[in-house]
Amino acid sequence: MRTPLIQAALLCLTVLCSSALQARVEVEAAYDKRLGTVLAARISEDIAPGDYEALLKGLRANPGRYERRIVLLDSIGGSAPEAMRMGRLLRETRFDVLVPRRGVCQGSCIYLLAAGHKKTVRGHVGLHRPPFAGGDSAQAQAVHRGEHYSPSAYFREMNIPGRLAEEMQRIAPHNMRLLDPEQLARYRLN
Repeated sequence: MRTPLIQAALLCLTVLCSSALQARVEVEAAYDKRLGTVLAARISEDIAPGDYEALLKGLRANPGRYERRIVLLDSIGGSAPEAMRMGRLLRETRFDVLVPRRGVCQGSCIYLLAAGHKKTVRGHVGLHRPPFAGGDSAQAQAVHRGEHYSPSAYFREMNIPGRLAEEMQRIAPHNMRLLDPEQLARYRLN
């Protein structure tokens, strides 16, 4: 028996995979007889400066009321400050988050997963410390622009235990530790 979230995810994959464009951030509206209107987003590849703007643009291009809002994650991480900005937008717009069975969410993608109203992990979630002491190379630019970068504060804002930020700091940037189902539950990520 398929849950409504899995049904919505399958619908989202169908809609987004039918697109000829392979952008890092895609947003499209869809309709399903059982689920109603669905706003589907997909975030894949490297998270980089400009992805927040692409997500915002996609949301603005699809105004209206939706029974479901779901984002599919398949990302190897990237810019932590950009992921936090995107995560705040996903939380504000009440998106559910799904890491599909063949998907990954590693590195800074964890900030997007943490932002989900409801979170479902079928694929793999991996943790590691950012490669630069302060987060990533974009952090220095973010500080100069007055943006806030604090993994602990972000996780508190998303109602995720602060232990997750501490755990991330213990894992060298070149290593990756996959979270098992018990750890996902402990950190409120599934």
